[in-house]
Amino acid sequence: MRAANIQLAAAGRAYQSVAQSAAIAIQDATDFLRSMNTISSTAAGIGIAMVIAGNAKGKDVIDEAAKIAKNGVTQFTAATGAAVKVASSFPKSFTSASAS
Repeated sequence: MRAANIQLAAAGRAYQSVAQSAAIAIQDATDFLRSMNTISSTAAGIGIAMVIAGNAKGKDVIDEAAKIAKNGVTQFTAATGAAVKVASSFPKSFTSASAS
């Protein structure tokens, strides 16, 4: 096998590894977002129950729940954007196929 072919194969494997790592990071960010949505929905439910029970602080709980959800989306956007940037900026090869 020619040195150029070995170099291309190594570059391809490296790129696949980076792409797989980016995909895992996106999956983790999705799990995080799902967890934040569960927490914020639960908190909102508690806030609604407080309002129904006549507790004025229930609105504050609902507002905090909305902030948690919004923060989750912000974190998800940042994490997935970073993963895509890393994967798309990583060179797919380090040499041309015609090199000897």
